[in-house]
Amino acid sequence: MIWAEVIEISKFIDSPQIDRKAVQAAFPPQFQPKITSPTSDVDLVKITIPGSRGRIRGGKQSTLGIIGRSEGIGARPKVNGLISDSDGAIVALAAALKISRMIEKGENIAGDLIFTTHLCPRAKIKEHDPVPFVISKLDMEKAISFEVDPAMEAILSIDATKGNRILNQRGVAITPTLKEGYLLRVSEDLLDILETITGKPPLVLPLTTQDITPYSNGLYHINSIMQPGTTTSSPVVGVAITSETAIPGCAAHSTNLSDLETAARFVVATAQKFAQGNCSFYDPEEFNLIQKLYGPLNHLTGKENNIPGSTSN
Repeated sequence: MIWAEVIEISKFIDSPQIDRKAVQAAFPPQFQPKITSPTSDVDLVKITIPGSRGRIRGGKQSTLGIIGRSEGIGARPKVNGLISDSDGAIVALAAALKISRMIEKGENIAGDLIFTTHLCPRAKIKEHDPVPFVISKLDMEKAISFEVDPAMEAILSIDATKGNRILNQRGVAITPTLKEGYLLRVSEDLLDILETITGKPPLVLPLTTQDITPYSNGLYHINSIMQPGTTTSSPVVGVAITSETAIPGCAAHSTNLSDLETAARFVVATAQKFAQGNCSFYDPEEFNLIQKLYGPLNHLTGKENNIPGSTSN
């Protein structure tokens, strides 16, 4: 159970002024977050948790990145309190806090984990169909360049995905795997984990080609859940917190902690299995074949063929 961590993180960030020291103090000393503030309205948070056999310690286990995608945790002064768009940040930080405490108690995580998110309590509101979007005061490209660490060899991108009429179920859904412009089949390993965590048939969020292209091109995007895939060749899977009705990202008092706890458990379970080498985001052989048959699609990311990152896992 991750209720304590979800509640703790929610309390820390439900404020016009983030208490950075309180956020850091919640973590064991060796795992305290690094927090930087490129503007007065934005805090960038990174938590690195070395694995017992991970790259940091000279091991061979792959590194998993967990990104809490959030344009804003608040939309002050127009809206008071936590808003729906804060979901991704809360889940990522709560999962990091849970895993750090597990390791402190003696549990073993084999591979390295890198958690990133950014906190903007005074985000802007932008018109968007069917509901308004929240826009951070930090440029999207700058936010993504921070959130996607080159060491991440596979990425979970967590985001509130409630402002649509496509997936009309409340809970947690995953996306097909995005890799180098290709939307690949949904990972069977991740479907197994989600099914086990929820006790229900797994939900899958449908995506279009537009959703995997950069925000800056002016095309319609369901949200920013897949934007990390525009700056890396590592496989990216979205973890979407969903709802039955279309809820604006700027809606206050719409955060459902039970859904966030489910998402955090999914992240923790995936992190453990991936760190052990027991969770694959895609089939490398099939990916090589599709590239051989149809060529590269990196141009869809806007980065041509020069994007950094690993091709493993």
